[in-house]
Amino acid sequence: MEIIKLKEEYIKLGQALKAAGLVESGVDAKFAVQDGLVKVNGQVETQRGKKLVEGDIVEYDGNSIKITG
Repeated sequence: MEIIKLKEEYIKLGQALKAAGLVESGVDAKFAVQDGLVKVNGQVETQRGKKLVEGDIVEYDGNSIKITG
């Protein structure tokens, strides 16, 4: 599980996918999210700009990201 430590109040979903190295670009993140391939806290998320806060778990392509404060 990849850990992303917040530097601000939140991180957007697309940015988190890029920061964790699960996608190469914002465009890749956009398509992964739009195609319903990304889950946040167990629910499919289709908003690339979804704000992630401490405690959120992102799942994509067999990988997980945990957001910490």
